[in-house]
Amino acid sequence: MDKVVIVTGANSGIGLALCERLLTEDARLRLCLACRNMQRAEAAHFALLTSHSDAHVDLLHLDVGSVQSVLAAAQELKSRYKRIDFLYLNAGIMPNPHVDIKAFFKGLFSRNIINMFATAQGILTQQDHLNPDGLQEVFATNLFGHFLLIRELEPLLCPGDHTSRVVWTSSSNARRTAFSIDDIQHRNGTEPYSSSKYASDMLSVALNRHKNSQGLFSSVICPGLVMTNLTYGILPSFLWTLIMPIMWLIRIFTNTFTLTPYNGAGSLHWLFLQTPESLDPRAKYHSLTSGLGTNYTEPQPMDIDNSMCEELYEKLLELEKEVRRRLADRQVNSYTQPNSM
Repeated sequence: MDKVVIVTGANSGIGLALCERLLTEDARLRLCLACRNMQRAEAAHFALLTSHSDAHVDLLHLDVGSVQSVLAAAQELKSRYKRIDFLYLNAGIMPNPHVDIKAFFKGLFSRNIINMFATAQGILTQQDHLNPDGLQEVFATNLFGHFLLIRELEPLLCPGDHTSRVVWTSSSNARRTAFSIDDIQHRNGTEPYSSSKYASDMLSVALNRHKNSQGLFSSVICPGLVMTNLTYGILPSFLWTLIMPIMWLIRIFTNTFTLTPYNGAGSLHWLFLQTPESLDPRAKYHSLTSGLGTNYTEPQPMDIDNSMCEELYEKLLELEKEVRRRLADRQVNSYTQPNSM
C-alpha cells in the first residue's frame, strides 16, 4: 500500500512547500491536504496537480482550533484510510502580533540583530482570546487541536503492524521562559505563540515515551526564519521592503535565515526519508541554509524537562475529558431545547 501522508495547514507557505517536495520525492504518495480555508485548499490542490499530474491528492476540511471540526475530520479520515504513515502537524496561528518599534530599531543596529529576527525575543507580543470552545485560541490551534487529532486517529497511527510518524512544525520562538505548567493555555501571559510552540516540543517528547512501543514516533522541527503570511503580518509592508535586502545580506553569515518556504520545509522533507529509530526524540531538527543557498538539516537538543513533559501530557488528557464532556452537554441541550418550548 502506498504511504498515506496528512498535512495540516497545507494550503500555503511551509505546508504547501512540503507537499511539493514530498510529491517530487515519491509520486505514489496518497497525500491529504487538511485545511481550514477550502478555497485556498482548492488552489493548492490545483497547483500540485499542475506540477504532478498523476499525483493522488485529497482534500479535507479541518480547523484545528475547533473541537467539533477536529472530531468530524478525524471521522472522515478513519472512513477514507486504513492507516496513516505520516501526520505533519503544521497548522498554526499568531494572531494580532504587536511589535515594540523602538526596541526593533534598536536591535536592528546592534549585535543582537540575528537573534532578534530569529526569535523576536524582546520585541514581539500577541493578543489572544477565548474561542467558542472556551479555550485560548492560540493554544487550541497550535497545540490542543493537534493533540485531540492524534488521540482520535490512534487506530490509524498505532495499528500494531507498522510504524507511523507525527511531525510538529515548531519554532525558534519556542522558549521555556514563555511557558508555565500552571497556565498551559497561557491565559495570563503575552506570548501565547511561544508558549504553544514550547508546549508542542514537550508533548512530542511525552508522546514518544507513551507511544513508541505502539509504533508511533514523534519528531519536532524548526523551519528557521521563513517569510510566510504569518511572518509578513508582524510588520507593515513598507518596513519589510526596507528590511528584506538586509535579511538576504545577513543570510550570508547565518544558516538560520532559510527565508523561503521551500527551504524552511527542508527538515520536514528530511524526516520523511529517515527511519524513526535513528532519530533523537529530544532533538529539534532545524532547517538550515548556507550562504550559498544549500539546504541541510541539523538536530539540536531541546531545553526539555521530562517531569514537566509528563505533567503537561496528563493535563492535556484531563482537558480532553473536560472538553468532550462540555461538547456532549451542548449536544444534549441542543436536542432538548426545542422540546421545552
